[in-house]
Amino acid sequence: MSDSHRGGFGEFGGEAGGLIERAFRERHVLVGVTLPPDTEDDTERSLDELALLVDTAGADEVARTVQSRGAPDPATYIGGGKVEELRVLCDAVDADTVVFDEELSPAQQRNLEKSLGRTAIDRTAVILDIFAQNAHSQEGKAQVELAQLRYQLPRLRGKGKKLSQQAGGIGTRRGPGETQLEVDRRRIERRLHKLEADLRHITKARHTQNKARRRSRLHTVAIVGYTNAGKSTLLNCLTDAGVLVENRLFATLDATTRRLHLPGGETILLTDTVGFITKLPHQLVEAFKSTLDVVAAADLLVHVVDSSSPDPDANMVAVDAVLNEIGARDVPQLVVFNKADLDDERAAKLAADHDGSVAVSARTAEGIPELLRAIADRLRAMTTVHELLVPYERGDVLASLHRDGEVLVESATEAGMRVRARLDEASATHWNDFVVE
Repeated sequence: MSDSHRGGFGEFGGEAGGLIERAFRERHVLVGVTLPPDTEDDTERSLDELALLVDTAGADEVARTVQSRGAPDPATYIGGGKVEELRVLCDAVDADTVVFDEELSPAQQRNLEKSLGRTAIDRTAVILDIFAQNAHSQEGKAQVELAQLRYQLPRLRGKGKKLSQQAGGIGTRRGPGETQLEVDRRRIERRLHKLEADLRHITKARHTQNKARRRSRLHTVAIVGYTNAGKSTLLNCLTDAGVLVENRLFATLDATTRRLHLPGGETILLTDTVGFITKLPHQLVEAFKSTLDVVAAADLLVHVVDSSSPDPDANMVAVDAVLNEIGARDVPQLVVFNKADLDDERAAKLAADHDGSVAVSARTAEGIPELLRAIADRLRAMTTVHELLVPYERGDVLASLHRDGEVLVESATEAGMRVRARLDEASATHWNDFVVE
């Protein structure tokens, strides 16, 4: 953030979540630019979402402006004429801050603030601020602060005395020393290294937990979806997890895992994850990769979609883009259209248009039995039926088969118990010595 920032979304660089409390709601002007191949409708939808983000961050939209260009202007993103038009608009509505829907380069941000006489920020800064407000766990705070510092580092700049040089050496033979800018950059880089080391330690502990879960041979299912689609509400409905539920963007950031018993008797591990959004900042994706590893390692993704959204298909595309970025593109998905209580017919039509999907209301539990059966069916489809012959003295094997798989038929023979069971690939390999043709 620049030194001319007036209130705004707070300075980056401290502990995540430690931003200054807002005593008032700022007045923001939103700016959207339509670039090929997008249309003006695409830009308006994106600005509507940006308005929700700004509101979540604690500010009000007082005006918006849209421009069509063939390419961004290198100096100001929108060009000199549009900058002057924007300055007049900001003066007219007494705006505190201008928010651009696309990420600005450090040079563009500096030029805009100089010309507009007020703070200019981008969508990335707004999302980072919301994440900072909502991060509560040690890992979540470290991840958000890491993303903030990576965003801030190339934007460091100072004015007046802040650019003065500190004297170097001793006695009269002193060199020019360092500028305050260099000191700040070195301080941020040290903090970055510390956060990266802390997150590596947390990631190592998480991998140890994941290994223990894999040894338990329980299927893992991750809930993914657009922010505010109802993922946490669904987890609470299925498992009584007690996760915070609020009707706002990015209400929960920390992954929560609970056991869930399916109708056939199987037990799975169900994990709620951070919500996705269009143009999710790359810094956040990088910082949250250790948390999002649970998504890439899952056996099945329950993709929750807000059926009341103006454009649910666009939300699904945005989620798929993030899944592709974190290496989870090939994980099987079960699409769930949530919030059916708001419009039953629309949710049912969306489910009918998307083969294999389910319509539910996580708030009223409508459609939850069908969802549980669908999850069980999808997981069973990933397994294979095997015939095993288990000696009578190996009761431990029989117990494990009942615990780790789905025993379909069990009969006694002279050689031992003949068992027909549905097993996944890992379990089948483990009991390979007992498999018979």
